[in-house]
Amino acid sequence: MTISRREIIKTGLVAGAAMSIPSVLRAQTGPSNAQTVRMVLDDLSVFDPIFTTATATANHALAIYDSLFAVDSKLMSQPQMVGKWGVSDDKKTYTFELRDGLGWHDGTLVTAADCVASIRRWGQVDPGGQLIMARASDISKKDDKTFAIALKEPLGLLIDLLATSGYSFPVMREKDADRPATEQVTANIGSGPFKFNSALAKPGANFTYHKNETYVPRREAPDGFAGGKVTKVDRVIWEIIADEQTAFAALQSGEVDFLGAPSADLYSAIKSDSNLALQVLNSSGDVYFMAMNCLQPPFDNVKARQAMLHLIDQEAFMRTTFPPDNISAVKSMFGHGMLYSNDENTGWFKKGGDPEKARQLLKEAGYDSEKVVILDPTDWSPANNACQLLAATLRKIGVNAELAPSDWGGLVARRAKKDSVEKGGWSIFITSATGFELGNPLTAPYLSANGDKGWYGWPKSDEYEALRAKWPNVATLEERQALAREMQRVWWDYAPQVLLGHVVSPIARRKTLTDLISTPSLIPMWNMQKAPA
Repeated sequence: MTISRREIIKTGLVAGAAMSIPSVLRAQTGPSNAQTVRMVLDDLSVFDPIFTTATATANHALAIYDSLFAVDSKLMSQPQMVGKWGVSDDKKTYTFELRDGLGWHDGTLVTAADCVASIRRWGQVDPGGQLIMARASDISKKDDKTFAIALKEPLGLLIDLLATSGYSFPVMREKDADRPATEQVTANIGSGPFKFNSALAKPGANFTYHKNETYVPRREAPDGFAGGKVTKVDRVIWEIIADEQTAFAALQSGEVDFLGAPSADLYSAIKSDSNLALQVLNSSGDVYFMAMNCLQPPFDNVKARQAMLHLIDQEAFMRTTFPPDNISAVKSMFGHGMLYSNDENTGWFKKGGDPEKARQLLKEAGYDSEKVVILDPTDWSPANNACQLLAATLRKIGVNAELAPSDWGGLVARRAKKDSVEKGGWSIFITSATGFELGNPLTAPYLSANGDKGWYGWPKSDEYEALRAKWPNVATLEERQALAREMQRVWWDYAPQVLLGHVVSPIARRKTLTDLISTPSLIPMWNMQKAPA
């Protein structure tokens, strides 16, 4: 992205604001919408948070579902749907009692059977859930409000695993959670603070959420994902506006209240508008990375994957979208500046990259002009810009790179395919994860290497998985940091992913929208308030 393009965008945004707002937005705004918040967020195409790790899906789940436990702002696990819980003297049986007032959006009561089914479904895909399922001898309900997890051996991290899921851990109705994790749940019936209005759903345009009038929040103050989920607005409309100029014009005019991911091109214009504000909600930042399909050529060959490690110039990739002051290099699989970040086995990192080393490794891998398909989400600027640069960079070293443009929803659907590129599969896609997510290899699906049971790209390293299995049994911080170094040594030898850089990015909002919850990931809809314009 060039400076001239930035200036063109800024000029166009200011000049074209009034004329670029969709008529549908103009028609739906006015004084009657004082308790309606309109938020421009990523496209939402998959509604089941067990089926995908997509951020849009997780944000949707956060609004309509509730969880057994949640983490507060200090990343400490706190009960959410659970009222009381205890553990047996031998540390092998955990018993949980649901708090009063939990009900589904369809009017029925939440029961222990719903929780048991939800744990079992979540445990099919989430790394932390898989660990619980492997250690569990039984998960069963005791009565309508009580259930228990019996373990073969103690697992001191059990509560933390339930609270810090890499996949959003929604408690669903038993009849929904009984569905295999490979089949999407589409009912959108939760017990959370907002109800999803299916009748008003307009895929590709907007989705509507209404305040759940019967929701009983916890009495504690809201704190991160934990505490009382108090809903202070009547309605939230999730707007999908792919065109950045249109979205910003709508924010300026008050047609929308919130932009989840404004590009850096907009920062100066936002700062100069007395009605708007930038706010960092995720202080851990985001790490951008590319995932490679380890099942299909050329990246089924480890040397081809290692070639990509040497190829990338992180600063160049991050500067396609973000200003220099917001970015930094990242070498650790555990993120930038986090508790377990380390520099083990990072000799591949070189400022500016090393294209010749990458070319050499591709030759050693036997690469022979096979097509490399890059999934390119055209409605997500940072990833789209990075994909354009990646394709150009690959072509410079003789790789037959081809972009496969689609919206993010299309990418999410296609990345689940394990087929060859000739049969609709893929080679590379670019995504991001928060620093918070990357800090725990048990709950971050991106940090697993268990083949078909793992995350997209399906890396398989028995050596790495054996090390990861030690994590819950390591008692001290120093021992975990040492284990993290050992894991990283194996991880970068195997090279399932390539880091592109770290960024701390703000959201943009109208100043009339206040009290947004700061979390290390995702965007809660509860607690926020909207003052009259």
